[in-house]
Amino acid sequence: MSSITFNWSNPYPTVRIPLFARNAVATSHPLAAQAGVRMLLRGGSAVDAAIAAAAVLTIVEPVSCGLGSDAFAILWDGEKLHGLNASGTAPQGWTLDYFRKKHGVDGRIAQPQRGVDTVTLPGAVSAWAALHERFGKLAFEEVLEPAAEIAERGYSVPPIVAHKWAAAIPALRDQPGFAAAFMPRGRAPEVGERFALPDAARTLRDIGRTRGRSFYEGELAEKIVAFSRENGGVMSREDLAGYRPEWVDPIAKRYRGYDVHEIPPNGQGIAALIALGILERFDLASLPVDSPESQHLQIEAMKLAFADLYRYVADPRSMEVTPAQMLDDAYLDSRAALIRPDRATHFDFGMPKAGGTVYLSAADENGMMISFIQSNYMGFGSGLVVPGTGISLQNRGVGFSMDPQSANVVGPGKRPFHTIIPAFLTHAGKPVMSFGVMGGDMQPQGHLQTLVRMLDYRQQPQAACDAPRWKVNRDFSLDVESTMSPATVAALQARGHALKSVDDPYMDFGSGQFIWRLSEEVDHGYVAASDSRRDGHAAGF
Repeated sequence: MSSITFNWSNPYPTVRIPLFARNAVATSHPLAAQAGVRMLLRGGSAVDAAIAAAAVLTIVEPVSCGLGSDAFAILWDGEKLHGLNASGTAPQGWTLDYFRKKHGVDGRIAQPQRGVDTVTLPGAVSAWAALHERFGKLAFEEVLEPAAEIAERGYSVPPIVAHKWAAAIPALRDQPGFAAAFMPRGRAPEVGERFALPDAARTLRDIGRTRGRSFYEGELAEKIVAFSRENGGVMSREDLAGYRPEWVDPIAKRYRGYDVHEIPPNGQGIAALIALGILERFDLASLPVDSPESQHLQIEAMKLAFADLYRYVADPRSMEVTPAQMLDDAYLDSRAALIRPDRATHFDFGMPKAGGTVYLSAADENGMMISFIQSNYMGFGSGLVVPGTGISLQNRGVGFSMDPQSANVVGPGKRPFHTIIPAFLTHAGKPVMSFGVMGGDMQPQGHLQTLVRMLDYRQQPQAACDAPRWKVNRDFSLDVESTMSPATVAALQARGHALKSVDDPYMDFGSGQFIWRLSEEVDHGYVAASDSRRDGHAAGF
């Protein structure tokens, strides 16, 4: 186990303190964290806790996830790491010609952003079932019951969720099933108002009884397919029945003596590894932590990573280069050499040698740790809610390209480019931290910025979580959080960064959850942190 010593002070404005416990759950909502702790108190595993928390989040944070979401996980079982890709594949009817006929405009395809033609096969329920089958200790029904209880009796809507809920209404109020489920008073719930979703309670109990089979092969599957067909979609019973999550080996890159692990493509976790691999070539610790010099190097490394990410990453069966080629040391040397310490650069992709989301973490006293993320992508996903079920469907199909020359072009059975990424940190083959930062394109950037703070500057997890962040946009402009030092902002602008100050942390700057193992001796337990940019909470005992 690493002998890293944190500076336990926190120089940033916050109301949060790190949690120290032998069993810990960190989520973006207190009720979800409490559900996870409830499972641990009953003798459940970290996986039981994570599934219980994930299920609750579909009810209490429906803007970010739902029963029709996708999911990914990285798990330390006490001996080794496992990765799970439960992102949805395209229905068999999703050909480029299908989209051209339905959405073609002047010879081009206008990619839909909401509605039935954005819904890939939902994977989150399959993730819960697959994880529980291998690593759960309690009955599956028992694990899902806290979520069912909350859906049935209702809960008081918290401030940040209420804000984003209201913001989504204009775009989604007319989507089939949306208003009936999420506008019970003809509008979004206000802060403190009770919201219940009894249809979801029945669905959760059905999923628990059938271990998820009803969702893919039974009555729930029939309702999902019928609803899709009624609204012009082509999802079939065969599509759902044939869907399987995929166990994968995480990919990794060494940084400051630690190994950072991410799920391999179709996700964007490789961008964090590329950027960290580039930064390994620089002595960041010699620069002040919040200085423009340090921030500039991190931003430029992230821009280089994104240039390659957007060019190459797709369903791995379609990629023209491999993750190993993108992470090759000689290639990263060449990319790092492009960074000018005094000037921002607009980078193009390189040529490797050929060859809103919810995140949570849980850890138990037996050494099991899980990094788990699920999402419906854009706020409330597609906007579609299957009547009588509480199943809100994601819109991950937006991640496909409609360019026939792209490796990420839409196609039957393909997985689209995906933004949600769990992460894990090890040292000398031992677990150190399960962590993630939710929020669209912010996710690999959050991984980068928080790890640099912890590993280069020894900032403790809650401080690294609370520190001001920047975000590289797809056009390589830069957003900076309003809490960032004005002097640092001015110095970045002087280097040529096109940036603005943004005071909307929900999506723009992500939300992290971190559980760090304090020592190799289990008795010493964990330290957990939860991001103040959400309504979140770290809990344990």
